Amino acid sequence: MYSLFRNEKIQMVGIALATAIGAEFRITPFSGDFYRIGLGVSIFLFFLLQFRHLSFVKTGFLAGIAAVIFQSVEWLIYTHSTSILASLQNNAPAALYYTFFAWCLGKLLGRSKEIQPLALGALVTLVDFSSNLLELVFRNIFLGTAPYHFNELALLLITAVIRSYFVIGLYNSIAIQQFKMLHAEQEKRMEQMLNVGSSLYGEAFYLRKSMDNIEGITASSFDLYDKLRQEQPQLAKQALVVTQQIHEVKKDTQRILAGLLKLFNNETLTQMSLVEVVHYVWKGNAEYSEMLGKKVAFQQRVALDLITPHYIALLTILNNLAANAVEAIEASGSIDIEISQHGGKLIMIVADSGKGIPPEELALVFEPGFTTKFDQTGIAATGIGLSHVRDIISSFEGSIRAEQLNDGPGTAFIVELSLAALNKPDTTPNLKEALHVH
Repeated sequence: MYSLFRNEKIQMVGIALATAIGAEFRITPFSGDFYRIGLGVSIFLFFLLQFRHLSFVKTGFLAGIAAVIFQSVEWLIYTHSTSILASLQNNAPAALYYTFFAWCLGKLLGRSKEIQPLALGALVTLVDFSSNLLELVFRNIFLGTAPYHFNELALLLITAVIRSYFVIGLYNSIAIQQFKMLHAEQEKRMEQMLNVGSSLYGEAFYLRKSMDNIEGITASSFDLYDKLRQEQPQLAKQALVVTQQIHEVKKDTQRILAGLLKLFNNETLTQMSLVEVVHYVWKGNAEYSEMLGKKVAFQQRVALDLITPHYIALLTILNNLAANAVEAIEASGSIDIEISQHGGKLIMIVADSGKGIPPEELALVFEPGFTTKFDQTGIAATGIGLSHVRDIISSFEGSIRAEQLNDGPGTAFIVELSLAALNKPDTTPNLKEALHVH
């Protein structure tokens, strides 16, 4: 059914019928009943602007034929006449109007598809008025109607102006709404893509650490094999098998990490500003706080609008700190994200009004495996962890520390990064080193 409505012939017939039906609905804006305005032309103009891929001349011809048929039937009913030929002759000029109108509009839009609305309104007014004049001339020559006077022509011009600008205004309003919806959808997809990229970046650091461990286990296993080879050959063979299996695991891990690096290197978006990074962090974590049923007020201050290719790393850092802050707030509170510059350092501060961290634990929060978050069953959280956030920060010659807030409960995480490292081309710092085979 959907493909049927996408057929151009069906679309042209639909526009023609809508135009003919709309022409039957008339308004009388001026005194007297001799001058009535049908809605057919407005509908016809709107659909031509909306469906620019159609043949305007064919659509105009079909609309004219449909209008003639509808008006002829109406004429027969109201005049109680039985002369179908007379009815068609009396209404035939309408077909000329729609055909000429469509031809002119097609030429107009074909030459320049980017016309400002005010200019387009003036041009469409001219097309509408010219089409009406052509119809009047045709009626005068072939049907013997009385010529219109200046006042009546002025009314035609005023009608053309009102009709043209009204339809173009309506069309542009709908187009703006569609653009806003498209922009919102694109922003949503961008947010999802960045969240995935941020998660993958964190996982890549997990893999890097795992590869370091695997490398050490492989070396230890081979040392064990070497020691057992002379005294206990059977155990030595088993140790060698374990070593080979660990080596296979290492190669598989290398392939996975290589795939992740390929994703980072193939990003279509190569750079992003700090303002955009903070925007996505704020938006994502605002939604996260709503999902948790918490009322969190976010404040952001970005004093440095740096554009960097390492936006995924910055997203990973800020996302995890902001998510931790959301989780630290019990029911309601606030989170402040502040970005500034001090010398050659980029300073990022994420402060929350949560329950805070005991002073004795401030130095431990960055240790591997440390967590203060447990679910209802007592299972610890499985996030990236502050230890890996610290590793990412270290790869940019930076540091992170946690401090208690002076003006109440809550914690502030202060990150310092080297601006020189952030301005370097994106080579995914420290991750590619994990691919080196020792």
